[in-house]
Amino acid sequence: MFAKKKLVVVICEGQLENTLIDDLHEMKVYGYTICEAKGEGSRGVRAGDWEQNRNIRLEIVCSEKEAERVFTHIKNEYFENYAMITYMSEVEVIRGDKFV
Repeated sequence: MFAKKKLVVVICEGQLENTLIDDLHEMKVYGYTICEAKGEGSRGVRAGDWEQNRNIRLEIVCSEKEAERVFTHIKNEYFENYAMITYMSEVEVIRGDKFV
């Protein structure tokens, strides 16, 4: 009844939103959710009260192979120059065929 997939979460500077969407399309990874994110971390408070201080939370449910590609790409392209964290976890979904 349930299919095991990976949930990839990227929390990063809002200015990367369109660039990350383009990256996903180039990698042929489809289906994501983006929402505003606020919080505090090693680089201080990100309150989102002005555009340059805005964070987003990007979530992708995908196969393990796709998750590894996304992780590697984000690490290689963005970690050095942007405030960003990325993590993944295993999730169980209904209609697993939607996440191929």
